[in-house]
Amino acid sequence: MSSAEEILDVVDEHDRVIGQAPRGEVYARGLIHRCVFIRVRDAEGRIFVHRRTPTKLVFPSLYDMFVGGVVGAGESYDEAALREAEEELGVRGLPRPEPVMTFLYDSAGVAGKWWSAVYEVRCELPVNPQVEEVAWHAFLTEEELAARLGDWEWVPDGLAAYELLRADGAAGDGDRAGRSPER
Repeated sequence: MSSAEEILDVVDEHDRVIGQAPRGEVYARGLIHRCVFIRVRDAEGRIFVHRRTPTKLVFPSLYDMFVGGVVGAGESYDEAALREAEEELGVRGLPRPEPVMTFLYDSAGVAGKWWSAVYEVRCELPVNPQVEEVAWHAFLTEEELAARLGDWEWVPDGLAAYELLRADGAAGDGDRAGRSPER
């Protein structure tokens, strides 16, 4: 099954499930769906940053400071966060990602809106990122990441999550925003 055929829950403005549809249809019709963003830190506290592959359905070839993706039909945010982190990093046995916050992201016509649950996890395992998802990767310090914000083209939803974390005082030093996802 292609990623465009994957079945997603369609939700309303209050994150209540109102139906299901294939991902391609959800994007084409601009339906509200669910996504997870996981900020991954290594043992030294550096953040996993990667460049998406050119074959991605949304925001191809852009940089991201989160791993993650869509929440499948019937899947919880917590389940999706662990699944997506392990898949994209190419690891097994990660601790369960910790919820930080949620927000409703509007892609301004790219693929609709999506409820975005933001998580954090520490990965002390060697990573082997999924080649279908990740074209380049590195662990960057907060300072290295900040220095590249104006130079690299970032996925807009990840940048929005990063800015919300910064505004909430949770962008640096591994602190969490203190809010759990509203599910």
